[in-house]
Amino acid sequence: MRSAIYGAGSLGTVLGAWMSEAGIPVDLINRNRAHVEALRNRGATITGTVEKRVPVNALLPEEMTGTYDIIFLMTKQLENRRVVSSLQPFLSDRGVIVSLQNGIPEPGIADIIGPERTLGCVVEWGATMNAPGCSILTSDPDSLSFHMGRMDGVPQDMFDAVRSQLESMCPVVVEENLMGARWSKLLINATFSGLGTVIGGRFGDVSEGKIARKLAVRCMNEVIAVGQAAGVRFAPVQGKNITALFHYRTPVKRAFGEAILPLAMKKHRLIEPSMLQDLKKGKPCEVDAINGIVCEWGKREGVLTPINDRIVRLIHEQQEGRRPLSADNLQAMMDLL
Repeated sequence: MRSAIYGAGSLGTVLGAWMSEAGIPVDLINRNRAHVEALRNRGATITGTVEKRVPVNALLPEEMTGTYDIIFLMTKQLENRRVVSSLQPFLSDRGVIVSLQNGIPEPGIADIIGPERTLGCVVEWGATMNAPGCSILTSDPDSLSFHMGRMDGVPQDMFDAVRSQLESMCPVVVEENLMGARWSKLLINATFSGLGTVIGGRFGDVSEGKIARKLAVRCMNEVIAVGQAAGVRFAPVQGKNITALFHYRTPVKRAFGEAILPLAMKKHRLIEPSMLQDLKKGKPCEVDAINGIVCEWGKREGVLTPINDRIVRLIHEQQEGRRPLSADNLQAMMDLL
């Protein structure tokens, strides 16, 4: 079975290293020539909470040939219509695309290639690229997991094949409630990636900062309120019922959420938001596909989203160079507390 990781950046390099180490034939595909050359010449170098260097097969997109049975999609989902359309000719007759992206990308992918070819996977760990061919794993090894589901019609043998390949790295939780898993990950990303980008910090800076964690709990409550209004049943996150922990209607329950937040995020405190990584590189980020989705659905369901609205506005100002990547940006949110 032939597989590819398309958009093998920080996360894809880590996954590709584990798969290659397990003997799974996989092509790591990225348009960054320096990154591809480093992977070819030195292998995938993983540091941080683990240390390893693994020989891998790396390609530029224009070097792709033949067809793949499984394509793990790890590009920014804002480009999905163009990217998925370009990948369609490289899918085998029964080939599938597995989205490991942020947001809620599966419906759009299914519109292009069909639901019977579309799977989704929530990544429950983080990584940062620090040099071509090198990625820092920022989550504890014992906290790594995938949560995987599928659209209607995906053959069981293809589903099992994808699951087996992902299990070469870490445990895979099968999600019958794929949209619930997606919304749970959206909650994490909107809160910790969104606020982390606003303040120019890591997940731990959000969960442990006195003011930031107050905003974080309010942000989580907004996402839960929007999702529940839309009929979403949030999936557990690493075995924890996040709605029970962080959805509140009273000041006492809100204070409880603020108190437990540092402990809840302890194993992921070193994650640097992917949106912040993009802004540091001068690249556009995915705020409209993360916090912007919460705002869009909030309007649709009649639920106010002032925290997410402000995060979107501030990150756009950062992206346009009108605001620094700094904790000073908390002052622009104090009126929401």
